[in-house]
Amino acid sequence: MADKKIVAVVGATGAQGGGLVRAIGADPGSGFSARALTRDVNSEKAKALAKLGAEVVAADLDDVAGLTRAFTGAYGVFCLTNFWEHFSPEKEYTQATNQGKAARETGVRHVIWSTLEDTRKWVPLSDNRMPTLMGKYKVPHFDAKGEVEREFTRLDLPVTFLLTSFYWDNLIMFGMEPKRGPDGTLLFTLPMGDKKLPGIAVGDIGKCAFGIFKGGQEYIGKTVGIAGEHVTGGEMAAAMAKAFGQTVRYNEVTPEQYRAFGFKGAEDLGNMFQFKQDFNEAFCAARNPAVAKSLNPALQTFEVWLAQNKNRIPLA
Repeated sequence: MADKKIVAVVGATGAQGGGLVRAIGADPGSGFSARALTRDVNSEKAKALAKLGAEVVAADLDDVAGLTRAFTGAYGVFCLTNFWEHFSPEKEYTQATNQGKAARETGVRHVIWSTLEDTRKWVPLSDNRMPTLMGKYKVPHFDAKGEVEREFTRLDLPVTFLLTSFYWDNLIMFGMEPKRGPDGTLLFTLPMGDKKLPGIAVGDIGKCAFGIFKGGQEYIGKTVGIAGEHVTGGEMAAAMAKAFGQTVRYNEVTPEQYRAFGFKGAEDLGNMFQFKQDFNEAFCAARNPAVAKSLNPALQTFEVWLAQNKNRIPLA
């Protein structure tokens, strides 16, 4: 392992980071090795990564000194934050900046920041087409990620900004699976109208990130957007109906209706889907499946992902 380029992976026991660790582990001849960063090195997920050959080290995103130790000796670092853990864009900004400072201190040669758009560049706070949230955001879990890009730039890091897409895995782990309506028919609820939604299998994000690390200098200083496919809500419902062998109807709601659903984060997600609708052409153009395919030849379409994961989607 000593002669391999070490990639320190933040959030290694999570969806994106875990995908990257597994992608590195599955390609032993690549010249790269994974250093999996996690708060709990004794967790079952951490132990599973160690069995794949990853070096597992403790790190906390609130601790710059700890991150610096964890990044030391690494060729590259994969940086991310998890808004849904704490629902605080300010905490995201601080944690991302901490990662940038540690990367700068340790002189890593390639940083990937897993990011999203700062939607306020398209919808200023004065624009009332969607409500302002938390006093200064339109889509909090997007905006802070996009805003923090300036910190990575200010620190003069060798960075690639990786624009991700809607996780199809949200149908498994985020409560977005089809639900039974009053007549027993499965309803797939999405406030996207007839617009395309760029989506991706979360495991493919890690594989694409690995492709960027392997490409090295070619991607430094660039923004790379990825998606497995652009599909409408109706097309997703039709694919699920085929996979499940039963009717699935696209339940098209408005962003206003979605914001009013009342679960924690509903307003944020309602604004997010409205942003994706209102600026659909630009949002889709920034996420090219052909680019993702060039980074990850095993890239899955929604139908392929469904075939492998349909039994993991909880249907009441």
